[in-house]
Amino acid sequence: MEPRRISASPRPCSGRRVVARKRPRQESVVSSVRKLQRREISSRRDRACAMTAAQERFRNITLQEEFDTHDPKENCLLLPYLRKRSKIIEIVAARDIVFALSQSGVCAAFSRETNQRICFLNGSPDEVIRSLFYNKNNDSLITVSVYGSENFSALRCRTTRIEYIRRGQPDAGFSLFETESLKWPGFVEFDDVNGKVLTYSAQDSTYKVFDLKNYTLLYSVSDKNVQEIKISPGIMLLIYTRTSSSVPLKILSIEDGTVLKSFSHLLHRNKKVDFIEQFNEKLLVKQEGENLQILDVRNFQLTEVSRTEFMTPSAFIFLYELQLFLTFRNRSVAVWNFRGELVTSFEDHLLWHPDCNTNNIYITSDQDLIISYCKADSTDSSSEENAGSINISSILTGKCLAKVNSGNGNSCKQKKAWKFQNTVSEALEDITALYYDEERDEIYTGNRHGLVHVWSN
Repeated sequence: MEPRRISASPRPCSGRRVVARKRPRQESVVSSVRKLQRREISSRRDRACAMTAAQERFRNITLQEEFDTHDPKENCLLLPYLRKRSKIIEIVAARDIVFALSQSGVCAAFSRETNQRICFLNGSPDEVIRSLFYNKNNDSLITVSVYGSENFSALRCRTTRIEYIRRGQPDAGFSLFETESLKWPGFVEFDDVNGKVLTYSAQDSTYKVFDLKNYTLLYSVSDKNVQEIKISPGIMLLIYTRTSSSVPLKILSIEDGTVLKSFSHLLHRNKKVDFIEQFNEKLLVKQEGENLQILDVRNFQLTEVSRTEFMTPSAFIFLYELQLFLTFRNRSVAVWNFRGELVTSFEDHLLWHPDCNTNNIYITSDQDLIISYCKADSTDSSSEENAGSINISSILTGKCLAKVNSGNGNSCKQKKAWKFQNTVSEALEDITALYYDEERDEIYTGNRHGLVHVWSN
């Protein structure tokens, strides 16, 4: 599960930095030697088999089910704003339950066993749910909400066991971080990779780190000069207020807050900083109109990538297993290594949305596939004009292995079933959220009408 930073701003904050999902390993510790062994043992033949398996897995995928998050009867007690039909902005699956969150703030839970809606998660008429997070550590769903009674300006977190939701008892959970003041510009960030929660209280300029397993407070960082905190495996990067020619930085242990390194990075005067990102021992710094700088904080060796080769992306996805990172810019996706070299450019993978909405992108836990909502191939005469396609591509080769579009088999001829509001081509129009359930081998998509569609073999 990627880190989810939710801001207390009245308007949802779309975070630019996310982390690809990582399936927990059976062994508690994986040594560097074993990682290298696995990398050396993996051959092209193995990769070819894996790609063939992926092609077969998605070859005959079709529309199987449709869920609706809008129910005028059930939502009649909610605020007028919440009663309106609105687009799906987030989908999360846990066990056999699919959670769909609409832009208006209504969250519904559906069972894949019965294909029925279980319940709505809004606990009060003025609750607007802003984001969802599945905590696999204790098999629970965390909802982050704002309330009309607080002018929608303060975040409130609540955790509910999946078992309670399955029974139709969403009110059986309990509140989290009640002592924290998470008013704008405060935020909460869930980091599944390190098993931590980061909160920021703007009232006293304090960052706090909690254990994601039991929500106990581990330590806090109180410093008005800290402008931003970035989390990567094992460490936190503290970015301080810049001077005219440098930016002070600190690297902390994510476990106990111990300062591991303090230093300043030189900057070009009077140039805006586009981004500062940390990935293990690598620091990425980009200023407006300047080259990308990749600094190894262990020995301060600096690598520069020409600004004409690496232009500022709108979003990153860091691939911890592969020691690579994805960049998103102008609907295109690219893969880079930390030597500043372009590893992969994707074929037939033009994203539908011009702004990178990471809720429309899924990276598999093995980090070998990217599943995205894309523009349909203009050369495909069988595709509907207004419908996009769900593309499954190899991250290492950039090849499109499979796609779900209105021209798949006879799907374009499929009429609207009595239980569906959308045909296949309509279900592929303006998809606003996408999620892949790796356990069930199913893709879930949501659209602007508040409908959720299930695609599987």
